[in-house]
Amino acid sequence: MKVIVSKSELVSLIGKIQNIVSPKPTLPILANVLLEAVDDELIISATDLTVSMRVYTKAQVLEEGAITIPARKFFYLIRELTSPQVEIHAESETVSINAGSSHFKIHGMHKGEFPTLPDLSESTAFSMPNSVIREMLSRSSFAAAREDSRQALNGILLQYSDNKATFIGTDGKRLARLETQTNLSSEQSGSYVIPLKAVEEIIKIVDAKEEESKIMLMQDKIALESGPFTLITKLLSGQYPDVSRVIPQKTPNPIKLHREELISLLRQVSLFTSESNSSVRFTFSPSELHLSANSGDIGEGRVNMPVNYTGAKQEIAFNPNYFLDILRHCKDEVVNFDFTDSYNPGVVSDSTSALFVIMPMRLDT
Repeated sequence: MKVIVSKSELVSLIGKIQNIVSPKPTLPILANVLLEAVDDELIISATDLTVSMRVYTKAQVLEEGAITIPARKFFYLIRELTSPQVEIHAESETVSINAGSSHFKIHGMHKGEFPTLPDLSESTAFSMPNSVIREMLSRSSFAAAREDSRQALNGILLQYSDNKATFIGTDGKRLARLETQTNLSSEQSGSYVIPLKAVEEIIKIVDAKEEESKIMLMQDKIALESGPFTLITKLLSGQYPDVSRVIPQKTPNPIKLHREELISLLRQVSLFTSESNSSVRFTFSPSELHLSANSGDIGEGRVNMPVNYTGAKQEIAFNPNYFLDILRHCKDEVVNFDFTDSYNPGVVSDSTSALFVIMPMRLDT
């Protein structure tokens, strides 16, 4: 294999693919990326056996071929080169990298040891604007669990039916749900739990330069194709909980909250919470919201802001960090807030399709 490629283009591509490679791979070959020179393209592939990515770029292919090379060493070396062009030459299991007056040799491994990436020919496919994909995933993934024993919660649930795709993330303490229209037929439906690692990488590769991406659905996998990038991921196993049971009905007259003001006040009063009791009390009285927190070790904080509440006095407590996360992922300056009592979840929504649910905490007397 012998190929000449743009250094800047190579840096851009490997910057997107490098996170696929596990820092502690279960097999030695998984520490490598696969380089393939075919026709007039250089193709780079990486996998951790759950999430895989393939990228390509135009190149001057002098000799077709393929080899695997240690990913981190390759990435760091290419990034430090100063020549605008890089020549990659593989013979046997040695890779020569030449750039201007710089010359390097790296030990590689035979391409036959690299796992074969999944076949995508038998998939159900639909397209979605990149801006929508990025919004759906970034505004739902923050609420997903990170290391929950319930495997399915460590990902984003994608459901589609009736020409609509729904994205849900939850860790049991908060929930985010977003919806968008799709170009799938109304008869098609399905449910998929996408690992968070794949979600985070998809957000990075849905570039603004590409107007839309193709999403491919299979029984145990999902793939996304966007420009030169193809990401393929296995789905998480386990039953995703029926979250419809924990989403309260919206009321016809929700409380209007000024988002930036509430963010500022929550940040102030949260300084008076402790690790053992990270709870802020929300007290609603006519035309006013009082926020308070106290800690025996720190002291007490009280703030208030005007609201359009007209009912009887009600109190409810929330984790301020979870509430702040929700507010940061709202789009409008004024958001809607619904709740019934101190024992049931609160609901935050804005003018978009997004709906956020937050579980209450025990009120200290």
